[in-house]
Amino acid sequence: MSRFLTPSALLAFALLSFGAHADAIRQTKAPFEDKFRQLEGEDWPTPTDYRNASGAPGYRYWQQKVDYDIQVRLDEPTRQVSGTERIVYHNNSPDSLPYLWLLLDQNRFKRDSLDNLSRTVSGSSISLNQVRRAKRYQEWEGGFTIASVKDGTGKALAFHVVDSLLRVDLAQAVPGNGGRTEIEIAWSFPMIENKVIGGRSGYECFTQQGQDGNCIFEGAQWFPRLAVYSDYEGWHNKAFLGSGEFTLEFGDYKVALTVPADHVVASTGELANAEQVLSAAQRARLSQARSAKEPVYVVTPAEAEAAERTRASAEKTWVFHARNVRDFAWASSRKFAWDALGVAQNSAEQPLVMAMSFYPKEARPLWDAYSTKSIAHTLRVYSDFTFPYPYPTAQSVNGPVGGMEYPMITFNGPRPVKDKKTGNLTYSDRTKYGLIGVVIHEVGHQYFPMIVNSDERQWTWMDEGLNTFLQFQAEKRWDRDFPSRRGEPKDIVEYMVSRDQVPLMTQSDSLLQFGPNGYAKPATALTILRETVMGRELFDRAFREYARRWYMKHPTPYDFFRTMEESSGVDLDWFWRGWFYSTDHVDIALDGVLRYRLDGGDAEAEARWNRAEREREPASLTATRNIGKTVVETDPSTRDYYNTHDEFGPTAAQRRKAKADAQALEPEERLARAAKDSFYRFDFRNIGGLVMPVILKLDFSDGSTETIRIPAEVWRKNARQVTWEYVTSKSIQRAEIDPLWETADADRANNVFAGDIQTRTLKISAPPADSDRMRDDDLKVTPDSLQTYPAPHKD
Repeated sequence: MSRFLTPSALLAFALLSFGAHADAIRQTKAPFEDKFRQLEGEDWPTPTDYRNASGAPGYRYWQQKVDYDIQVRLDEPTRQVSGTERIVYHNNSPDSLPYLWLLLDQNRFKRDSLDNLSRTVSGSSISLNQVRRAKRYQEWEGGFTIASVKDGTGKALAFHVVDSLLRVDLAQAVPGNGGRTEIEIAWSFPMIENKVIGGRSGYECFTQQGQDGNCIFEGAQWFPRLAVYSDYEGWHNKAFLGSGEFTLEFGDYKVALTVPADHVVASTGELANAEQVLSAAQRARLSQARSAKEPVYVVTPAEAEAAERTRASAEKTWVFHARNVRDFAWASSRKFAWDALGVAQNSAEQPLVMAMSFYPKEARPLWDAYSTKSIAHTLRVYSDFTFPYPYPTAQSVNGPVGGMEYPMITFNGPRPVKDKKTGNLTYSDRTKYGLIGVVIHEVGHQYFPMIVNSDERQWTWMDEGLNTFLQFQAEKRWDRDFPSRRGEPKDIVEYMVSRDQVPLMTQSDSLLQFGPNGYAKPATALTILRETVMGRELFDRAFREYARRWYMKHPTPYDFFRTMEESSGVDLDWFWRGWFYSTDHVDIALDGVLRYRLDGGDAEAEARWNRAEREREPASLTATRNIGKTVVETDPSTRDYYNTHDEFGPTAAQRRKAKADAQALEPEERLARAAKDSFYRFDFRNIGGLVMPVILKLDFSDGSTETIRIPAEVWRKNARQVTWEYVTSKSIQRAEIDPLWETADADRANNVFAGDIQTRTLKISAPPADSDRMRDDDLKVTPDSLQTYPAPHKD
């Protein structure tokens, strides 16, 4: 074979070599994911004139306005609600709208609704509640009956019901940029027995042995209401499946509620005809409550119990007015006691808010003690974080609904219990704190989403998560030891390592674990963002900015994310990506700690150091266990220089070099060599995948401690494993990650390094000398010298 390759063979060899090299590059290339890349253009919509890049409403931002005038009647014997409403729709969008979409949430309780027909079951057993619900649906059906839809002149309009939605086709499209139209709707529906069917409204009757036989009615989602039409989605006309709640348009309401004459009514808005429905004594007590230090009974428990003993045959109409609200709810019963307390606030628009509670005797004494005071506390804490409460009332009503919110009114469930054997009335600590917690939570919803009007059906966390975060703050300001269910980082770990997870940005109806995902995880994320990532000052400033920017408006998650970053000056894309867009969890391990000392340049000192390090090592186990003498010990002729010299002692050459090196040092280098600091290097490994700050607590041999907060950006070059250095003159004995349990780290077993820390030596490396051929050629020039050279030689 010839020893030379032909040109074609050379080319083939080159290509083969290049391919092999490329494969080698691919095989050795370390996997890298930039956890800090920007979300703009990746997962966030492009800013517009309606929503700008800072997270604020744009200069062309708009939203619709819808006003309602409603007459409604509750028929107590049949438990039917019927009414008529006149709707004025203000189209502030730039679009002409030929039809309107309204929500018919009661249609969820039709037998053939999407919600009912898509329900699934699991397991080999069935609960009594499931049996009762199934049997009830065999004899009963809920849902709206739409009697008529007319325009403002009384002319009938075509309409079409699509599950829980109603489309009204207008005779003429309502023009954009300020156009308006009017429609009238007549409707009715049967109220649900809440304890049997479930849901967010309904009735509860006290008909068991020894009870008074009366009912509590809670009206919610009780009238056809306009769906939102927005700049980012158009019509929000997704069917109601039970989990995803609702976003609605703001407007003004006038509602006339006709109920039995002996009922007491709690409602969204302010009572406009107190003279017709309250006694003079009750009106006086209501006035007294405005400046009272403690809650005052407006309707006393004695008055409520007296009303329970009879049934009025006449009716009364309670009239309420509400301005700039996005929904309307009410409750009615002859069982209600009613207490009230004025809450002063620093607001020219709303200097006083009436905190009020409505409850039956079965809720006493728990509700007397805690409900109204919990409302007042909530208003103070939430306003500190956001803005003054803008409405005249904030109410808590005890009834069948365990916890639900509407403008100015909330439905809350916990009550004391009566022992069946002894008849003693008691309540557990769980019931007590459950009542305080649910009142805080539901009244807190007045801020999110009743005022900062996010789309709950699309993004549950914007409603439940932000509110649960503030609930956690309010609970800890109520009692430092409050047994909060959600908010502490340690409490979210179990969910974050579980299987059935979806990202927080998942649509509400598709959440697999609704409570942990919609409530607990976002609340915990915001707690960590406030306490650990941003700090309270920056977080509180940015959070308040978001709340005030989107006061009485429709924000999206991107408006929240952008505002928090723009207002604080902190880049948080990595945080949103990890906590809101992924199902990664936090697990940062402290894999190792090494101590490094500097080579001081003193040959004798370095020899002593090396000798001491060797002496710390145990002798050879085999050598120490051998019996008899070795050859070197018995035969002197086998011993030479290497058997007798100090292997750690510096040689003459090392001494000369050390001396020469010392003479050549610059002053800064002399100080560096003389330093007694230790360079500790920590190996951190990100097992869970979610990048987070590393909070590192160090315990020193002198008894002191120090906690260093290493920012999340430590992971920007490698999100899996990094080595971080810390310089100190002290001796570290122990190191621990996340000592206060503030990052939701899932595995604390790998967070601690204690015991013997190995020490190694670092040599100070001088920067490489510049290539200088003039120097190497012994050429000397002066500032005034001029050198001339012949032209370069060319072949």
